[in-house]
Amino acid sequence: MLSGCFYANAQNLGTDEMAKKYTETKNVDTIAWVYSGNFIFGMNQGLLHNWAAGGELASLTVNSTFNGSLIRYHNRSVWTTNVDAAYGLFYAYSNDFVPRKTDDRLDITSKYGYRLSKTSDLYLTGLVNAKTQFTKGYNYDAPEWDTFSTSGFLSPLYITIAPGIEYRKGSMLSLFFSPISTRLTFVDKYYTLQEPEGMYGVKYGKSFRGEFGAYFSGRFIKDFTKNISYRGRLDLYSNYLAKNSYDETGALIKKDNPGNIDWLIDNSITFKFFKYFVMNVGVVAIYDNDVPYIPTVDPNGKDLKEPVGGLGWWQLKQFVTFGFNYKF
Repeated sequence: MLSGCFYANAQNLGTDEMAKKYTETKNVDTIAWVYSGNFIFGMNQGLLHNWAAGGELASLTVNSTFNGSLIRYHNRSVWTTNVDAAYGLFYAYSNDFVPRKTDDRLDITSKYGYRLSKTSDLYLTGLVNAKTQFTKGYNYDAPEWDTFSTSGFLSPLYITIAPGIEYRKGSMLSLFFSPISTRLTFVDKYYTLQEPEGMYGVKYGKSFRGEFGAYFSGRFIKDFTKNISYRGRLDLYSNYLAKNSYDETGALIKKDNPGNIDWLIDNSITFKFFKYFVMNVGVVAIYDNDVPYIPTVDPNGKDLKEPVGGLGWWQLKQFVTFGFNYKF
């Protein structure tokens, strides 16, 4: 067994120190850029020969994550762009080393805020967020899974546009709320034609859906010690236009009302030790019942391979990465 990881962090000064300096400056012409980045690349390789206990004869897992931010300060205005991305592949001897995805995510948020006063932590802010993935997704439990895909690049693509108010405390804490936001969902018709009710909240044969509702986004970054840091995020969205679906008998088909809130919870802790090593532990949870639900039983009532099927509509990703640390 061999495992490795590459970790990189880049910033021109301590981000919190820079944020404090340029939000408190009295020079109205001051323009400053603050940037930070965190890239992790990991591999896990295994090989078995004549192994009595059994197992995958040969396997390779490759995964990577990136979290970056770019902040522009000018007088009382702040422009912030955050990029969160992840991608992972698994290769196994048992399926002729045809790659299978273990992770795929691209999430970009850009927001511009104007400080209410020179001493306030509140900003009038406009926000744009885009979520999608890099490559096609497949249901590997399905027969002939490689003949059709369940998702693809920009399918779905979620775009949220929201004016609101934001509470900022340096670069460590950001709490944004908008009571009048718009969320747009784009999906190629190839996917919405696969199911009678459509996919990802987009109706059958259509490629677009618009929503209007309330949006909250909170981010928290904290260095507990020189070697332990935490990154957390919580996104909530309530669609004012959502309505429950009922059949002809009045039985509930699908719960979809403003109280059925979409969730995104993203938490990760990074441990650095012996200067050149890092371990990253994280959990990502998503609730959105517009996303196709993979059942835990087949049409014959037989249990499918789903270790945490009791979570229902919740999507869950848990990861641990260990390896080498490089900082610049």
